[in-house]
Amino acid sequence: MNPCVRRVEYAVRGPIVQRALELEQELRQGVKKPFTEVIRANIGDAQAMGQRPITFFRQVLALCVYPSLLNSPDFPEDAKRRAERILQSCGGQSLGAYTISSGIQLIREDVAQYIERRDGGIPADPNNVFLSTGASDAIVTVLKLLVAGEGRERTGVLIPIPQYPLYSAALAELDAVQVDYYLDEERAWALDIAELRRALCQARDRCCPRVLCVINPGNPTGQVQTRECIEAVIRFAFEEGLFLMADEVYQDNVYAEGSQFHSFKKVLMEMGPPYASQQELASFHSVSKGYMGERAPNHVLSGRCGFRGGYVEVVNMDAEVQKQMGKLMSVRLCPPVPGQALLDMVVSPPAPSEPSFKQFQAERQEVLAELAAKAKLTEQIFNEAPGIRCNPVQGAMYSFPRVQLPPRAVQRAQELGLAPDMFFCLCLLEETGICVVPGSGFGQQEGTYHFRMTILPPMEKLRLLLEKLRRFHAKFTNEYS
Repeated sequence: MNPCVRRVEYAVRGPIVQRALELEQELRQGVKKPFTEVIRANIGDAQAMGQRPITFFRQVLALCVYPSLLNSPDFPEDAKRRAERILQSCGGQSLGAYTISSGIQLIREDVAQYIERRDGGIPADPNNVFLSTGASDAIVTVLKLLVAGEGRERTGVLIPIPQYPLYSAALAELDAVQVDYYLDEERAWALDIAELRRALCQARDRCCPRVLCVINPGNPTGQVQTRECIEAVIRFAFEEGLFLMADEVYQDNVYAEGSQFHSFKKVLMEMGPPYASQQELASFHSVSKGYMGERAPNHVLSGRCGFRGGYVEVVNMDAEVQKQMGKLMSVRLCPPVPGQALLDMVVSPPAPSEPSFKQFQAERQEVLAELAAKAKLTEQIFNEAPGIRCNPVQGAMYSFPRVQLPPRAVQRAQELGLAPDMFFCLCLLEETGICVVPGSGFGQQEGTYHFRMTILPPMEKLRLLLEKLRRFHAKFTNEYS
């Protein structure tokens, strides 16, 4: 068996989630537990948590999938016009036909126009936009393109710690060298250039660092990078000859006052030459996590995880290399066409003059207000609990609190061959039915313990979950003290 596959780990759907599935099955079979349901706070799946889908998106998708509905009086005219426009760009005017590997040209043009609007008029070329099966697929494709060499010449990829485990999993599978740089928890998970330089210098003894990955807003940490920080990262990448990968899938989910999303592409272009003309960049976005309004501050979650649509825009990539990237994508034939159609609605929602706009705007603002309230509630309740500390949830959809674990609990975990925070999370699951992901699955500073929890459950369920978690931590601490 391929030894690289054996090294792949993906904590978000790891052993703790498998146990949660077993517990759900046991509950269905009537086995008595100290809880009546498993609350899956482990993954950012909005609709599984009860969030209602956006009406306009579902209407257009229904019309695309079953075009006979175009004759129905139950659908607004703007939804029908949008569906007809998408279908006309499909082979045989059907969502069931293959598309070109980089995605439907019309949709790539719409994505490019969205990027231009988002970035204040900075041009975007649709030929530099590649549609993908969610952002994850595009991220892995770009990493495949960049990983090369043997021994000390093997490609090193700098990733933030804590990180989204897609990165460590993909690097393990590609047999690339993972180079960790630590975010500063004491400064709300800030990215520090001195830490980047430390990681890079130490890595040069064992590999050839070629790539720098940044997740903004952060997952699992929820921080939003300042413009000054992004400029510093771009200068660092340029000076050190690193290809920049900007994972921006949570760009539409920013809650904290004073926080604002700045795209790496916009900042790069506004820095001017030599950066704007030479620094290589790939930036990623997805329909799974957010949708865009007419301007960046209209943030809200779309909850389209199951449709798997996304894109990557490449900037300053060598033309021959870009051709090879197109070839690599062609091996996968094409991204799912319903996901491409949904992406088109996400990047060009109803205009103020259209009949669907009012309802669309109301649904969007309702979700936004609720997410902002949930982010504040999560931070507040955790920080009132002795032994739990939670940085502000500035963006994305997760909190990543730090928990103090008694030495006896750490010792017991070691006896069982478990990471201490995995032991804590398993005990939490068995006693309360709450499923969260241990921080060890994302990476953390030695001797610190965390867990990642989504803020997506409905407000009352979230409040109950946070209170149960706080009580459990107090009981667990007492038991092992």
